[in-house]
Amino acid sequence: MTTINLTLPNSLQRHLQEIADQEGVPVDQFVATAVAEKISALTAETYLRARAQRADADAFRAILDRVPKRTPLPGDE
Repeated sequence: MTTINLTLPNSLQRHLQEIADQEGVPVDQFVATAVAEKISALTAETYLRARAQRADADAFRAILDRVPKRTPLPGDE
């Protein structure tokens, strides 16, 4: 484990403490989870952009052309 000293505005620290208390976890665990979620989101975005660049638009259209034409079910319009 690594220890990081973090300076936060008082108002942000109060909100952080309140939310951690509501979740029933220590502040350090809440912050670690929040950082992990952010890293996951940024990593996923990078991965999806790379996959999109490799996409074959013609192959995609060919697959969609094989989907039967149907009237949407109520609520799926």
